[in-house]
Amino acid sequence: MNARETVLGRVRDALTLAPKPPAEVPRAYRTGRTLPDAARLDLFVDRLVDYKAEVHTCAADETAATVARVLATRGARHIGFPAGLDRDWLAQFDGTVQEDHADIPAPGLDQLDGVVTASRVSCAETGTIFLDGAPDQGRRALSLVPDLHVCVVDLSSVAVGVPEALARLTPHRPTTLISGPSATSDIELERVEGVHGPRTLDVIIRTDA
Repeated sequence: MNARETVLGRVRDALTLAPKPPAEVPRAYRTGRTLPDAARLDLFVDRLVDYKAEVHTCAADETAATVARVLATRGARHIGFPAGLDRDWLAQFDGTVQEDHADIPAPGLDQLDGVVTASRVSCAETGTIFLDGAPDQGRRALSLVPDLHVCVVDLSSVAVGVPEALARLTPHRPTTLISGPSATSDIELERVEGVHGPRTLDVIIRTDA
């Protein structure tokens, strides 16, 4: 083998080992889908119920009464809430409330009977609620540690599908996706709830907000 063949052989070897150019991934997702409010609500509720969440609908001016009723039904007496939550939502709750802050260690949140938060976006097609850590939703631990999560969703924030929902999110914000109460299955496919988050999820949908 002469020098030329040696050099060309080494070039071929280098090209074989070199990283391949990134593949083009088609992004032809269905986007821009819409449904009338009633149809979008029905689809969202159907998916939530299928995931074993409890669903309550109300008008915006009935939020406080609905939150109080749900908490009373669950026997919750001491609940937490993120600092940016509308305090009017808790005005009719006759138990004790605790505003969350970063200095409270995550294990301390287990002392709460439940938590009330808002939400950013939801997906009707999958029954998924998105939290993005905004002031009215709080840090991730707040919605994962307590055994009860009461989440308020405005119907106007419910998108039809996943692409439409993701388009409403800010990519750099921490996002938590909630599809029903926390649950998993053991090796014998027995459903076990509360392993990774709240065992009970109550969703309050404000139909005119």
